[in-house]
Amino acid sequence: MTLLVPMYVHPAVNPDAWNVLVASAPLLYGVVLNIDDGPGNAPDPAFAAAVRALRAAGVRVLGYADTDYGRRPARAVVHDFERYRDWYATDGFFLDQVAPDAAGLRHYRRLTRAARARGGQTVALNPGVHPAAGYAALADLLVTFEGGWDSYRAAPAAPSWTAGHPPARFCHLVHGVPAGLCGLAARTAELRRAAVHCAVPGHGPNPWSALPPVLRKAS
Repeated sequence: MTLLVPMYVHPAVNPDAWNVLVASAPLLYGVVLNIDDGPGNAPDPAFAAAVRALRAAGVRVLGYADTDYGRRPARAVVHDFERYRDWYATDGFFLDQVAPDAAGLRHYRRLTRAARARGGQTVALNPGVHPAAGYAALADLLVTFEGGWDSYRAAPAAPSWTAGHPPARFCHLVHGVPAGLCGLAARTAELRRAAVHCAVPGHGPNPWSALPPVLRKAS
């Protein structure tokens, strides 16, 4: 099991959290860099320094790009890729709000190709549910669950097509996990064949503003 951590808080607001991420490098699949629902309008020196520290520690950094379930113009998403590359030298990209249906495959095939053409060594797609099987061929990592703890407990079994891919290709992101149960969430992800995960107790509009408790313990 490894952790993909969406770190959606400014380094000046919580520098300790970013330092813990650096110290926890061996436990991490990577960190999702989300500055302002994307890369923002100009380089931010604090984020640039945080990214340099992570990459020096061997941590993969993925720039967050919202695709609005296929409604956001491709050129705007690609512009985000270019700003992350030019301003932060990210290792890849995390495409959020991905449309899960087969009709969107052509659009996301173009976006993933554009991401790789702009230096994306790792491309993660986040539909937040199990999408059409063809999406697995596009992404290095596929987020097949994102949501609250209660929904996660009641989530259906993975579709049969997932058995054709290694667990390392799948990720579950779970928030609102009660105190003391983040370890159970991690074990649940493993049982559901998702070798990458993140479980946090956070609620509200930005549950990813705090670290998963397991990293606090490890550091």
